[in-house]
Amino acid sequence: MKLETKCTGLQGTLKVPGDKSISHRSIIFGAISEGTTTVHDILRGEDVLSTMQVFRELGVSVEDNGETVTIEGVGFKGLKAPQNKLDMGNSGTSIRLISGVLAGQDFTVEMFGDDSLSKRPMDRVTIPLRQMGVEVSGLTDRDLPPLTLTGSAKLNPIQYQLPVASAQVKSALIFAALQAEGESVIVEKELTRNHTEDMIRQFGGELSVDGKEIRVKGGQTLQGQTVTVPGDISSAAFWLVAGLIVPNSKVVLKNVGINETRTGIIDVIKAMGGKLTLSEVDEVAKSATLTVETSDLHGTEIAGDIIPRLIDELPIISLLATQASGETVIRDAEELKVKETDRIQVVADALNSMGADITPTEDGMMIKGKTALHGAVINTFGDHRIGMMGAIASLVADSGQVVLERAEAINTSYPSFFSDLESLRHG
Repeated sequence: MKLETKCTGLQGTLKVPGDKSISHRSIIFGAISEGTTTVHDILRGEDVLSTMQVFRELGVSVEDNGETVTIEGVGFKGLKAPQNKLDMGNSGTSIRLISGVLAGQDFTVEMFGDDSLSKRPMDRVTIPLRQMGVEVSGLTDRDLPPLTLTGSAKLNPIQYQLPVASAQVKSALIFAALQAEGESVIVEKELTRNHTEDMIRQFGGELSVDGKEIRVKGGQTLQGQTVTVPGDISSAAFWLVAGLIVPNSKVVLKNVGINETRTGIIDVIKAMGGKLTLSEVDEVAKSATLTVETSDLHGTEIAGDIIPRLIDELPIISLLATQASGETVIRDAEELKVKETDRIQVVADALNSMGADITPTEDGMMIKGKTALHGAVINTFGDHRIGMMGAIASLVADSGQVVLERAEAINTSYPSFFSDLESLRHG
């Protein structure tokens, strides 16, 4: 895909797609609850569609009329052995969280994904699940997909300290713990997004959280609910950065989720001197309208406990840093290496090919700004966030042409991305 460069300004208001994390979980909770769950403003990206289809294969009615998604919950005990292998597509969230759901089932499933997912290690989930009594195996000692999993109707509770900061692993273990015989204790390495914990309470369940320690009792019954999904801050991040770095810009984003475990990018933008305001804040739904304007930015250091709060936004934050004066240092982000791609190397390669000055490190990168960018060929390697980062970078490229290879990867999380881009270009 060939992209225009030298954008002279972005103006307008957008409503970004529904939060991907909450969209996945709304399907999962709807399926394992009793009664009907109705979901409004769900993200219809390929990852979430994978989760929907997997639960249909497991015997759950999931209906989408284009406006709302309706799930007729069957509870944990009502899930059925699938007739087919379960296709997780590109979705690490689907395969990890659903592994936790299937941990308490007494049937065998095989889960597989696309080429990218097949390179992502699942041992961080399979190791604790084995401790709970699950039989699970994958390829190599890192348990790459496909995974073969046989759950246990008599699941052991677990006391487990997570060796990595991962909301996906934590959530998988919470779903397993809900089915175990007794109380499980899960201790996080760092605080990560807490949508699963919030939604257990929303669906009538109980758990206790004390700092990084989570306690979950098994044998709980959940009840169907109505869920309205706020806009995904990970998708909003691309427009936040675009509005800050493209000259003569003002971008307004409505109904964006501002869960405190996800707003690291807001803190970074403010630390870099960006003009960003929050309005129409809804404390219950944890959402707000975000407005950004073109800003003079300066470098900062991004490290420590903020990293889990912006891990998915680091590719676009790296672009932001190339347009800030001085140096930006990202550390403690080795988790980027096991995303859809090795995002440390791929981000550095892509932006350096456009004229940036980025040095990748073992756990992050050093970014020198402010640098002029020019056209280049950017391979997304099938990673949606690299694709969107490249598209935003093209807006500030001052010469040449940006060509995105495998741009269709963006459909994973943001099917309307390019039409939204055009609407901002034309104000």
